[in-house]
This record gives sequence, structure tokens and C-alpha cells, in this order.
Amino acid sequence: MAEPSLRIRSWVRASDQDIRTGLLGFLSVFIGPLVLDGITLRRTASGRLTLSFPARTDRAGRKHSYFRPADDAARVAIEAAIFEALGIGAEEGQHDGR
Repeated sequence: MAEPSLRIRSWVRASDQDIRTGLLGFLSVFIGPLVLDGITLRRTASGRLTLSFPARTDRAGRKHSYFRPADDAARVAIEAAIFEALGIGAEEGQHDGR
């Protein structure tokens, strides 16, 4: 079975204040026939770009993901596909203007 295609549905840049704290923006993507909203692009304290996936917090303070990569290999592949679609170099954190 072929892997589903990934396309950016929308990209919203975060505010300048949020960017200073590492939140770069919000994504909505198509993966095959699904629309996945609420993904955030962040820069870690070490400067690495990463994605965060939406989750709810229960009364005990535990987080439960609405959706997430199945494992680290899937996370790496999804991040690479999204960074490429955005025109971002994951290593440099550079944007090519797309």
C-alpha cells in the first residue's frame, strides 16, 4: 500500500511575541483523505525545529493526544515532509520564502 500524500492546507505565522518564545506557527495538513488541524511548529531551546501535535489534558493532568506519529521514525518522516512542503530546512531552520 502506498503512503498517503501530505499537503499543507494552511499555515498561520505566530505573533512576534510567540516567536520569541519558540512558537513559530500553526499548521493544518491533508494526509491522504484526512485533515489534521492544530499542529504547531516550534523551535526548541537548542534551536531545532519540531512539530507538536494537539492533545487534551484530563482532570489528573495527563495529556492524551488526538493524533500523533506512531513512533520516532514516523515523526521524523512527517516532520521532513512538512518542512519540505513549507520550504524549511530542518537543520538550518531557514525558510526559502514559499
